[in-house]
Amino acid sequence: MTSVLPAVQFDDALHYRDPELNRDSVPACAAAPACDTPYARVSGSDLEVPLVPGGTIRYANFDYAASAPALSEVTDRIAELLPFYASVHRGAGYASRVSTAAYEDARASVARFIGACDDQVVVFTRNTTDSLNLLAGCVPGETVVLDVEHHANLLPWRDARIVEAAGTIDETCERLSDELTVRPAALLAVTGASNVTGEVLPIARLAEIAHRCGARIVVDGAQLVPHRRVDLAECGVDYLAFSGHKLYAPFGAGVLVGRRDWLDDAPPYLAGGGAVINVTVGEAIWASAPARHEAGSPNVLGAAAIAAACDALSAHDGGPREAALRDRLLAGLAGIKGIDVLRIWDDSRESVGIVAFTVAGYAPGQVAAYLSAEHGIGVRDGRFCAHPLLARFGNGVGAVRASLGLGSTAGDVDRLVAALGELVARGPRWTYECSDGPWNPVPETRAFPASAVGSAGASLC
Repeated sequence: MTSVLPAVQFDDALHYRDPELNRDSVPACAAAPACDTPYARVSGSDLEVPLVPGGTIRYANFDYAASAPALSEVTDRIAELLPFYASVHRGAGYASRVSTAAYEDARASVARFIGACDDQVVVFTRNTTDSLNLLAGCVPGETVVLDVEHHANLLPWRDARIVEAAGTIDETCERLSDELTVRPAALLAVTGASNVTGEVLPIARLAEIAHRCGARIVVDGAQLVPHRRVDLAECGVDYLAFSGHKLYAPFGAGVLVGRRDWLDDAPPYLAGGGAVINVTVGEAIWASAPARHEAGSPNVLGAAAIAAACDALSAHDGGPREAALRDRLLAGLAGIKGIDVLRIWDDSRESVGIVAFTVAGYAPGQVAAYLSAEHGIGVRDGRFCAHPLLARFGNGVGAVRASLGLGSTAGDVDRLVAALGELVARGPRWTYECSDGPWNPVPETRAFPASAVGSAGASLC
């Protein structure tokens, strides 16, 4: 309980060796030096966190899939805009004019980033869940969904027909085609990339299937857009939803982009100021989209943050680097007995930087608490708002999820693999308990910084 994992050592062949375990891991990726420098500057990259044995260590963030830290380009743009922050659209003051321009220009940045078509409109929302709930009120008919979806793309759909994903992507596409052929629907709703396993679905192929069967398609892009370029005009997708907080723009905004006609014909998502052209005592004449669905004072800073992230990511191509880091992680996990990596489809060939796994003999929450308390590593545990999918894996308590992003390095990956190797070989050095909630180290020696909690308290328990 008084020491932490010894420093990981590497030999010339890029194997790591734990001196106490006296064993080699599987080889690291050949591109290790290139992978050891963050691809972009993100907030918190130099964050020091406390450990239960005492002392601090640089935080290793493997929780990008939940919320990604802000890019420096995002925080810089918000800092520039803050002095001009004001109400938008109907103000004559200079600050209001600047804020209005920033808000509307943000639509253009988003549209350009995702290759929106001329008949598609950008609506700003709170997040992906909000976007899909908005669209659910616009669909003139039934919706077909897969059982592997995040709850955000499962629960909003009224009259949803749920199709069980097959063991391969090819069979899954065939099942969706058969379902839409036998019983036509208005909309096919699918994830772009699984928030549990990172596996990517062929959205262009699914768009072709939907259109051939007379349906439209919406893609939950929450996990896809931060990792892969999506061109709506090229892939034929009708609607796309994603969140700023997963796109390195954590300021409380999201996006729904899609074909205008359904959005113009549907009742306003919220009834209120800004969504109307004229109001009398007995009648309201509603504006067209996007204003129709953006009643109230909009999140100007959130929209500007998303735009800044879109502009910055347009200049990045982190796909190959992320793939190398994911391969490095998978290779490391494969060398540790008792770790099982989750996978939905046997034939999936493309994945974003998300890996979910279980560790034999340990609850997922216990693993996550151990990694945090003894190694300063942040992962996610549980069922990831994808309960039907985790039930398919036969896992009622969930799994551990490690997710990569633009600030990830090869050193971070090796540190995670080494920490898991120690857990399996020797067990935790601290005691962990769970009582109707999260797992916690006992005793908990760490505390929140006073600057973060103010008068709310300073305990992690």
